[in-house]
Amino acid sequence: MKRTHYCGVISKENKGENVIVAGWIHGRRDHGGLIFIDLRDRSGIVQVVFDFQKNATFFEQARKLRQEHVIAVAGEIVLRSPDTVNPGLFTGEIEIAAAEMELLNASQTPPFYIEDGIDTDENLRLQYRYLDLRRPEMQEMLRLRHRTLMSARKHLDGRGFLEVETPMLTRSTPEGARDYLVPSRTFPGHFFALPQSPQLFKQLLMVAGVDKYFQIARCFRDEDLRADRQPEFTQIDMEMSFCSRDDVIQEVEGLVSSIFDDVLERPVETPFKVLPYVEAMERFGSDKPDTRFGMEIGDISSVAAASEFKVFKNMVQDGGVVKGLNVKGCAHFSRKDLDDLTSLARTLGTGGLAWMALVEDGIKTPIAKFFTSAQLESIKEKMKAEPGDLLLFVADKWETALKVLGQLRLDLAQSLDLVPEGTDHFLWVVDFPLLTYDQKEGRYVSNHHPFTAPHDDDYELLSKEPLKARSQAYDLVYNGTEIAGGSIRIHRRALQEEVFRLLDIGPEEAKEKFGFLLKAFQYGAPPHGGIAFGLDRLVMLMAARKSIRDVIPFPKTAAGTCLLTGAPAGVSAEQLAELHISTIKRNNNNGKG
Repeated sequence: MKRTHYCGVISKENKGENVIVAGWIHGRRDHGGLIFIDLRDRSGIVQVVFDFQKNATFFEQARKLRQEHVIAVAGEIVLRSPDTVNPGLFTGEIEIAAAEMELLNASQTPPFYIEDGIDTDENLRLQYRYLDLRRPEMQEMLRLRHRTLMSARKHLDGRGFLEVETPMLTRSTPEGARDYLVPSRTFPGHFFALPQSPQLFKQLLMVAGVDKYFQIARCFRDEDLRADRQPEFTQIDMEMSFCSRDDVIQEVEGLVSSIFDDVLERPVETPFKVLPYVEAMERFGSDKPDTRFGMEIGDISSVAAASEFKVFKNMVQDGGVVKGLNVKGCAHFSRKDLDDLTSLARTLGTGGLAWMALVEDGIKTPIAKFFTSAQLESIKEKMKAEPGDLLLFVADKWETALKVLGQLRLDLAQSLDLVPEGTDHFLWVVDFPLLTYDQKEGRYVSNHHPFTAPHDDDYELLSKEPLKARSQAYDLVYNGTEIAGGSIRIHRRALQEEVFRLLDIGPEEAKEKFGFLLKAFQYGAPPHGGIAFGLDRLVMLMAARKSIRDVIPFPKTAAGTCLLTGAPAGVSAEQLAELHISTIKRNNNNGKG
């Protein structure tokens, strides 16, 4: 029997039609002379009824059917009686009166129920991912991902972008995460690398005159995993020529607006807010701030410096800061609550946490004796505090104090239920430092990547005070999560070589690793810039899920393994010999073999 209709799209408008549907048995109910089967395909569920009086042969066959058997059914669409209508289904007003049935394949009993909301170990779901993906909510994740990609392609095509594929086998680069290496059979001892991103090739496409490029790009990074990270992932990758930062931002806002409108039917207000990096850190303690709630960070360094509290005073004198949070209405926190917050602050990297509770008769704090009444009033004013509020303070170096308070802010907002659901807060964070200094390696490292251009006004700082130079990088943040990052690129050879020098990449190494790019810059490279979206992370947030594994068809575990196929796995000695590779066996004795 050849299918004529999907299960989930039949309605009372089809009354009287003869249809053929096919799918998996979602449920079966035997009512004596009638057997009801819920038949499921990717579109939804329809009820099929087998009547012994009308067709005893197929009725008896239906009695033998079990959950997840695959069948095809032919029959007439009839209306259900009013008392049997299921308002929870699109097909709830009709059913199919079965006239013919064919068993296409039987099924063993699944290891978990094929339904939404199951409380099943994720490892079991990943082991039987083909069953997990049958569940309606997982089918919806696949549809959401598909619609997002189709919307992006349609929008970017309409804006004059060309979709261009770049190589999957390239060379290893010295910056960023670890590469996945692919040994060459024909060049013994040499390796390809799987791309961490199409960065260099999309810049070369700008030199080639493509002008506007995009790609749904597969990328690979051999790094430690977490809930929103996978070893292989997908980017919506973009690059433009003859553009400024504002041009890229405008294009991206149009893309995001189009996706949310097409896929979620939820308008997005543009333009998005723009926050310089320093302001984002000062106000929220994060370069990807969640602005759906308040609780912004305050500064009492000037008051602390004049106080007699040595922990505060000495830190400010040593170049540090004293920053704080006003946790509104939480002066009632118990001593245990405060001890737990202090322990959390210490695990985040600072020495401790000071607190002040504003009660009806004044300020309750173990450090009151170190401050004058005027100083306490000044603290209340700077922290915008009123009776009932709890003030929390961290004294440390600027970056440490802000990062600790930023994480405390997020944890408190979750525990106090301050984060509103169903809201979309987008913002750009710009003006990141071009470089940071890695104390362990004893050298400068790129804050974004080595091809990011410094601010035009900061060129002179590269030779004098490189850590003060700002980059032309920009991150797009959605509800406290970075979903895209990009920059205006360096397009002149001399500047690129200067940045390489600061990164301790000498002329010979630069020539070996990036000689093709430096050469291309000598042939009229236009000014250009771009951005890349983490598609998996974007879809995860759009779907309001907590893990990107929920929106990737066949994800890896947190340990980087595939429970479905058993990858990674060993290979034969013959395969290794062809690749001129041998492996080293190690004991469990501290890795010594």
